[in-house]
Amino acid sequence: MSEQKPPVKLLVLPGDGVGPEIMQEASRVLAWLEKNRNVTFDLTYDLVGGASLAEYGVPIRDEVIEKAWASDAVLFGSVGDPKWTHVGFDKRPEVAILKLRQELGLFANLRPAKVFDALVDASTLRPDVVRGLDIMIVRETVGGIYFGEPRGIETLADGSRRGINTEVYTTGEIERVARVAFDLARKRSNRVCSVEKCNVMESGLLWKEVVTDVHARAFKDVELSHMLADNCAMQLVRNPRQFDVLVTGNLFGDLLSDLASMLTGSLGMLPSATLGSVQENGKRPALYEPIHGSAPDIAGQGVANPIAQILSLAMLLRYSLDMLAEADMIEQAVANVLASGLRTADIMSEGMARVGTAVMGEAIVRELDKLQK
Repeated sequence: MSEQKPPVKLLVLPGDGVGPEIMQEASRVLAWLEKNRNVTFDLTYDLVGGASLAEYGVPIRDEVIEKAWASDAVLFGSVGDPKWTHVGFDKRPEVAILKLRQELGLFANLRPAKVFDALVDASTLRPDVVRGLDIMIVRETVGGIYFGEPRGIETLADGSRRGINTEVYTTGEIERVARVAFDLARKRSNRVCSVEKCNVMESGLLWKEVVTDVHARAFKDVELSHMLADNCAMQLVRNPRQFDVLVTGNLFGDLLSDLASMLTGSLGMLPSATLGSVQENGKRPALYEPIHGSAPDIAGQGVANPIAQILSLAMLLRYSLDMLAEADMIEQAVANVLASGLRTADIMSEGMARVGTAVMGEAIVRELDKLQK
């Protein structure tokens, strides 16, 4: 009998809307892993977003940040609730995820866009364009125009108003996210495309120069190309399979990753990881979440797609716990369930069997049982 490993400390933050429902299905997979794969999880649950606003008056508490630091990883659901639109900009539910990224230094967001064979027809693009698609977008998440200073809204002398946001990047910020992209490429198809707007933005020119320098110094074995962000958006629709790993800044990454997600047919299918720097104790802060929103319009109905949340757990196993076999098993279980014809409403098509959140989660666990045998 193999020796029991120390418990893995996870902070679980279900959040708002459909978050608690889809997190319940990820929890089923965690329970399966404990039963079958020689791992024990020490789970801590807490509130963020609108749920935290309702209970504590803030979207995230300092205590939650401290719990995140003390954990091996954070498994996040979703935040956002229209009933909080009246609160100030600094109190909106979405501040929870932004503050987690800032406080933990989570600078590299990994967003895979993979088309499962069973869902080729779910994309709005032709099957021959998206079949076999498997790309990774690495987005810088704590710099750029979302955090740059100066920022704000000011009143001018003539009484009109002006909104200000500043695109700012330093050499160090660019280099560390570039290294993440190059490291990932070495484990994939060994190609990186760096995306910016060096033709009209000085920050884009610096981005290109730094990525080129990092490549020359440490990653010559990886194929590097450069592309302007607007052209990249066009190429993702025209010929997405030309890409392996894309690395880009906060704003362009936000836009391009959502565009890429729809190549797969549904936001409900795609996970993400956001990684920080490796600490002196060897741990690396990390947060894993589905890229879809809280979908308050369907919350509580049991119809949300839990696959992105479950695949986010698979990414957690892969990147934070080095449990590669278990991550592969979860991804294969999802593929098998989809191949069997089960579909939630967001990916439903003619001839398939429509199921709800819980049935989809249960089917994935049953498939894990088969793979384990």
